[in-house]
Amino acid sequence: MDKTVDLIVSNSNLPLSIIIVGIGNAEFTNMNILDGDNGLFDSKGRRANRDIVQFVPFNQVAGNPDMLAKELLAELPDQVVQYMTVMGIPPGKPVEIDLRNVMTD
Repeated sequence: MDKTVDLIVSNSNLPLSIIIVGIGNAEFTNMNILDGDNGLFDSKGRRANRDIVQFVPFNQVAGNPDMLAKELLAELPDQVVQYMTVMGIPPGKPVEIDLRNVMTD
């Protein structure tokens, strides 16, 4: 666990997101720690630059693939924005889309 936390913290400045699905009825304390919603600190006390881990216990969303996708991807947009902000990469200009050219079912 310590090596995993150290790796996550040391790589939290990279364009990386880690998505974990907990399967079964186990106690997922370590996975919740890795999720780092309240900060993640390595063995030397350094804090992760940003939260790059999302953990979802499958049992919470079992039988509902839409909910599973929603929960797993919930933090991804913020993770991308945080990375771009840390790297000093400004957002691009909005692209205008002509809806008349979009196919509909």
